Amino acid sequence: MQIIPIDSLDLPGLADYSQLTDVALRRKSEPAGGLYIAESTKVIARALEAGHRPRSVLLQEQWLPDALELLADWPDVPIYVGAASVLEELSGYNLHRGALAAMHRPVLAPVSDLVRGARRIVILEDIVDHTNVGAIFRSVAGLGADAVLITPRCADPLYRRSVRVSMGTVLQVPWTRLPEWDEAVPLLHEAGFHLAALALADNAVSLDDFAIDPPERLAIVLGAEGDGLSRQALSVADTVVTIPMLHGVDSLNVASASAVALYALR
Repeated sequence: MQIIPIDSLDLPGLADYSQLTDVALRRKSEPAGGLYIAESTKVIARALEAGHRPRSVLLQEQWLPDALELLADWPDVPIYVGAASVLEELSGYNLHRGALAAMHRPVLAPVSDLVRGARRIVILEDIVDHTNVGAIFRSVAGLGADAVLITPRCADPLYRRSVRVSMGTVLQVPWTRLPEWDEAVPLLHEAGFHLAALALADNAVSLDDFAIDPPERLAIVLGAEGDGLSRQALSVADTVVTIPMLHGVDSLNVASASAVALYALR
């Protein structure tokens, strides 16, 4: 195994782990560099089980035995080992979850391939909070949808916080990016999907009523925090569905709403 003690932060292989807390920087650098960061040995294990290829690993020495076991099939992957203070200086935060791994991003599948054979899918329109994206993926994995489709401006499911909040399920649930709605809707209708937009609207039907006899192939469309779904998304929806609420509360957090809808429509 290539075990490399960190004696300088200028080592070329450490650039992947620099300034991990700078969200704006990582949004550009990770997809452009073809990588994502897996945090914790549990998430790294899930990434490897999903067939993703590691580029390197960064950890404190006490986590080295776990990493050596995980990477038994990857002897050429460099493992960078450093003191906690050094790793915090490099990454920008206290690395307390065991290890980080820079993973090569898998190639995203075409939409048509991903929805073939699926019965329940979830569409995320312009959801920008990585925590919400990760939480939705965890609901999808736990409550039974087959895939997630995200719009061009939706947050990256493979950003470190999304992966962590999802407990690694973003590495298990099939997902890909949709084109804009004018291209996406014909693809989804051709595949036989009924688009159910979760939103407040005068013409909305109750989730209770909709769940009595839902369409066989259903796409649940969830909108951005605050503003909800765009006018275009609502205009292309086959049905607008709302969750019945009490005490003057009009809506739930989008991640909570996804769990309620998926449970009702399971």
